[in-house]
Amino acid sequence: MKQFYKKYILLAGLMLCSSAYIFAQSFKLPPYQKFTLKNGLTVYLMEQHEVPMISVSAILPAGAIFDGDKAGLAALSAASLQHGTKSFSKQDLDREIDFIGANINTYANKEFAGLTSSFASKDADKMLGILTEVLTLPRFDTTEFTKEKRRALIRLEQQKESPRNVIGSYFDQFLFGQHVYGSIVSGTVTSVQPLASDDIRSFYQRHYIPNGSAIAVTGDFDSKVMKALITKLLSGWKKGVPVKETEAAASIAQPETNRVLLVNKNDARETTFFIGAPGISRNNPDYIAIDVINTLFGGRFTSMLNDELRVNTGLTYGARSNFSTLKYGGSFTISTFTATENTEAAIDKSLEVLNRLHTQGIDEQSLTSAKNYVKGQFPPDFETSRQLATLMTQMFWYGFNESFINNFQANVDGLTLEKAKQIIQTYFPKDKLQFVLVGKSSEIKKIAEKYGPVTEVQITGEPRPF
Repeated sequence: MKQFYKKYILLAGLMLCSSAYIFAQSFKLPPYQKFTLKNGLTVYLMEQHEVPMISVSAILPAGAIFDGDKAGLAALSAASLQHGTKSFSKQDLDREIDFIGANINTYANKEFAGLTSSFASKDADKMLGILTEVLTLPRFDTTEFTKEKRRALIRLEQQKESPRNVIGSYFDQFLFGQHVYGSIVSGTVTSVQPLASDDIRSFYQRHYIPNGSAIAVTGDFDSKVMKALITKLLSGWKKGVPVKETEAAASIAQPETNRVLLVNKNDARETTFFIGAPGISRNNPDYIAIDVINTLFGGRFTSMLNDELRVNTGLTYGARSNFSTLKYGGSFTISTFTATENTEAAIDKSLEVLNRLHTQGIDEQSLTSAKNYVKGQFPPDFETSRQLATLMTQMFWYGFNESFINNFQANVDGLTLEKAKQIIQTYFPKDKLQFVLVGKSSEIKKIAEKYGPVTEVQITGEPRPF
């Protein structure tokens, strides 16, 4: 009997894997509608009737790249959208959303601001009315703004206790310098402290406009009815002066040599570090191929980096590499942390693995493994209506279409060893590397000097362009 159950479980497992593989191979973006209102707002509608829920994603040209000398302004503006509307105080808004069992999230990142929401399809009229007010008629209550700013300042001070919370900001400032991609989304204590509610209102008026923005609605609804409702609710949103991305589109200065930024934390027992270089934009034609190679190099648990730094040498609990992509550029990073006494060994091992990628390349078996992993991970990224709504607003912002989804499997399969070699040589850096180390300077500065000229700052201070 036990043998029967073992065989049954094995067969069921094989059938499940086979079904998942077939699904991955045949995955296509579900059909959707796209139209533009007279005020310039782009709208996506996708019916998904499996669950009686609706998801909404909105994207607006209101990210941190537009902060200017007021770093943190975009983030505070996005948070302030939830401080009440023309019809609801913050307390009434929170109470109404909780009673319905819905959720609303507003945010800002480097390039854009966004809103996401999920709710039962039976509440579509009510919730879409509320979302319209959140986007187009925010109250910007001064008392609530003061509370929000106070919370932001506390978070900024607390982050200085955690190297992993601040190293990304230091790296962006070190790599991008004066370019707006060096903007710190959360801002700094110095930049956030003087911000006032009038700054928020002014930022909102300039950047929260329908032209240049998009909204996606996915879930259990009739597209004809939803189109009429969205048109009715959002056509009154007044068009604004188009937001220019001139500064973001400006060329990013390329490093001329290795450099090191050492962020001193006197009580640190570990060294947290990034090693990196300029990367790629989201619309790079080799995006999928780069993702496959990076998966093999440092993008999964069984990657080359993690095998060497965690499994083989025990220098860290985990190491990874990442391409962070934006509309006009991006960055490549190797990141990990290690005990202070292992700093040099961990950095050297990271560089050794990167060098091996260039000198030895990859073999067919490794490439096949990475392809299968990437293809297997792909469909689950777009399973839910919320994920699909976000995907469509991403398509709008970065300018790619459904062919990215529909041809994904074929593009992965089309990556050859010869092409992989070209990808490695073209996009994975091997010199002019930028190092950011957060740790105890008195114990690691001599080590840091081994990798390039060192600039030292204190973690008690604030990131700034270098």
